[in-house]
Amino acid sequence: MNRVAVVSIIMRVVLGIIFIFHGVDKFQMGIGNVESWFILLGIPGFVAYFVAAVELVGGVMLIVGLFTRYVSALIVIVLTGAILTAKLSVGLLGNGQMAGYELDLGFILILLYLIVAEQTPLSVDHYIQSKRSKS
Repeated sequence: MNRVAVVSIIMRVVLGIIFIFHGVDKFQMGIGNVESWFILLGIPGFVAYFVAAVELVGGVMLIVGLFTRYVSALIVIVLTGAILTAKLSVGLLGNGQMAGYELDLGFILILLYLIVAEQTPLSVDHYIQSKRSKS
């Protein structure tokens, strides 16, 4: 396994852990509260459930490396939505009361890399691909 593969695995797993925590946090603070906040932003409330599920389940899928490209693309869409609806108005670095979107941009860049990069060893995706190529 080369250095690029090792770094790719680390990025995928750490990002997965971060998104699991974000998803769990939404449920711990009360998904109804998140739904209300989304409504205040002009976003349909049901989207809060979708976002929390994508973060939680998507985080787990990133850690194990299952459907990495698709999950990464879905999270890019979620993060882009967060930037456009909630964070763009407070600026890149935030306004002292709310975080800006600099971290979201960093996550998006990592996710874009995971979308275009080759599948890494130590992932379910790699295992499935190796089984298919042997058949």
